[in-house]
Amino acid sequence: MSKGKTVFVTVGTTSFDALVETASSKPLCTQFQKLGYTRLLLQIGRGTFEPEAFIKPGFKLEFFRYKDSIAQDIKDADLVISHAGAGSCLETLGAGKAMVVVINELLMGNHQLELANQLHRDGHLFYSTPSTLSDVLSTMDVSSLKPFPPGKPEKFAAFLDKAVGIRT
Repeated sequence: MSKGKTVFVTVGTTSFDALVETASSKPLCTQFQKLGYTRLLLQIGRGTFEPEAFIKPGFKLEFFRYKDSIAQDIKDADLVISHAGAGSCLETLGAGKAMVVVINELLMGNHQLELANQLHRDGHLFYSTPSTLSDVLSTMDVSSLKPFPPGKPEKFAAFLDKAVGIRT
């Protein structure tokens, strides 16, 4: 029997209850299961919302607040859904994982939208808001994603500058 597919959701060290609530909702868990995922693992950061962990036939939801490193969780995931933090994006793309970045609409002005939009335009990921996540999941084609160039922090810094409109 093959190992099931895992969705890993991360909010980093922030609070992003809207993403945690949406990703762990019954409709989205049902959608994940229909897409062939058997496990949902959420890293919920310092938010106030805690999902209800559960195991039902063919599907398991688990969560944690923090770990020293989420590198193994990213490596073990088949799909990563993340806030638009630069570190989370870089770590996930560097691991070669399919990614959906969810924009925190309450934090407009922090360049998250610009970063996600640029990475999407360049074909590296999909992005949504909490309210459009289900639609993105149902229409995305992960085979269309382009690998992000590995291992050159200065390229990512230049990319970030471009994404947020900084000219050097």
